[in-house]
Amino acid sequence: MFVGRYGRNTAGGFVSKTKPPIKKIVISFIIVAVIEFLAFYAFLPPLNIHSMEFWEFQGFFIVAFFLLTFKIPNFEEAKIQYNIVSKIFGIIILLAVIIVIIGNVISAKIFKAGRYSSLIDIENTKFEDTIKETDTITDVALMDTDSAKVVGQRAIGALSDVVSQYEIGSDYSQIALKGEPMKVASLEYAGFFKWFNNRKNGIPGYVLVDAVKFEANYVKLDKPIKYTESGWFNDNLERHLRFKYPTAIFEGYYFELDEDGKPYYICPTMTARVGMFGGMDVNGVVICDPCTGKTKKYDLDDVPKWVDRVYDGDLIEQKYNWHGMLADGFINSVIGQKDCKKATEDYGYKVIDNDVWIYTGVTSVIDDSSNIGFVMVNARTGKAKYFNVAGAEEFSAMEAAEGQVQNLGYDAAFPSLINIDGRPTYFMVLKDKGNLVKQYALVDVKKYSIVATGTSQKDTLNTYRKLIKENGVKTSSGKYKNIEQQYKHEQVTVKDIKYINMSGETYVYITSNVGNVYKMKFSDDETIVFVQPGSKVEIFYDESNETGIRSIEEWKVQGENETNETTNEQTGKQTEEATKNNNQ
Repeated sequence: MFVGRYGRNTAGGFVSKTKPPIKKIVISFIIVAVIEFLAFYAFLPPLNIHSMEFWEFQGFFIVAFFLLTFKIPNFEEAKIQYNIVSKIFGIIILLAVIIVIIGNVISAKIFKAGRYSSLIDIENTKFEDTIKETDTITDVALMDTDSAKVVGQRAIGALSDVVSQYEIGSDYSQIALKGEPMKVASLEYAGFFKWFNNRKNGIPGYVLVDAVKFEANYVKLDKPIKYTESGWFNDNLERHLRFKYPTAIFEGYYFELDEDGKPYYICPTMTARVGMFGGMDVNGVVICDPCTGKTKKYDLDDVPKWVDRVYDGDLIEQKYNWHGMLADGFINSVIGQKDCKKATEDYGYKVIDNDVWIYTGVTSVIDDSSNIGFVMVNARTGKAKYFNVAGAEEFSAMEAAEGQVQNLGYDAAFPSLINIDGRPTYFMVLKDKGNLVKQYALVDVKKYSIVATGTSQKDTLNTYRKLIKENGVKTSSGKYKNIEQQYKHEQVTVKDIKYINMSGETYVYITSNVGNVYKMKFSDDETIVFVQPGSKVEIFYDESNETGIRSIEEWKVQGENETNETTNEQTGKQTEEATKNNNQ
């Protein structure tokens, strides 16, 4: 028989109680504390009970210290001795495990489906009220991140001192700068040694890309950026924010500009809205000046209006999926799935009234081959709108556009949703393997067999409208609605008209009695053949052509409300005559 230190019989026992070795426990505590601080400095977990990362991180070191409080005096005896400290930390670990289990249970969708579905408030609207008609598509932002990277790299390609030390950040932020859609990315250090050599000078600037014109500019700052995601040690943006806000759960770090072009990082913070861990949603924003390191935390109602992205697109899609799937309960989302909806797998951006809106298609869970509507969410305020539009989902439209140019092997970028003459329409760019834009495409949402492609936005729009007319599709607006606001126009007396063939296309050139010259593609409107010298017409034109020749956007016989329409037989005869004269 073996008698323990306090007289307790422990014969044959695997664990026995012993007096706590104070010195060993203190040393163990210091070692664990130092290692935990170094791990915290490296991994930067939030010290917040609503984050599972906190429980995993803290739990690991509590368990490590707990094990160190045990004593194994002799490996041959295989006897472990515990003490009061071991007991206390054992209870702490048990309680933590219970809390995490209960926290996950009370956060589960099966018990809290209604809470999840109510995390987003959606206003039902009409398509035409949400997305206004456009008479021109030359001001639509179509640039995706891959294309922005190519264009942005060109902007710094000739700056040897920049290219050799820095690289453009991989994540271009979509912003609205003075009402215009832009993409912006900060320069980043190209590795540890580049940071070490340039840490005193900082990062000199950023790249700003015009998402409409596909042009990029490198902007050099008066005061360089010090805190960035590619910085090391205390120059690292995430570390800088973590030590200022140790309990904050950051959703992301988004590089943006205010209306004066000054850079900031927009860092939304998160909390659980359902139970202890469920329904993670934005509860505030930290704005950091990367040049000075100054920060300020805002409540959601107080976020400055120049900020563009508080709610990320992935979060918005997740919140809508909770709403669409769980509105009628968890059981229905698994069995039956009546009226269950979900967002499509990607999303795009639109700039409306100097705010960035995130939009995505909505499909039925039972049949996700087509959309039943669209949801649009303001990325700053979180305000959501839904409108019913049945038709092709985005990826089907992309495939339809690619099918038109399959011999060229172009890839379609994610489309923008626009309103052309009251018709919901997908507008996208077609890119080559080098992510360079080669063509444009318009696809009718409701009837996606109607696909128009072209090498310019204008040609693509004209072809699309022609296809709409040929397919007998009704539009809700007149051809000249708001056109006077889009283009210059004047009354013209035709002095001369010529048909000239160039590169397989027939162009019509009209000379007015005052000497102005106008041109258009004959295929855009074949009824132009009825215009003769002496005819009086009203011409809507674009005079951006450097040659001085004005491009005809629309025309009509003076005094009429609509463009001349003729029968197909008359048009055919006049077309043959025009072609014969052109050949001669």
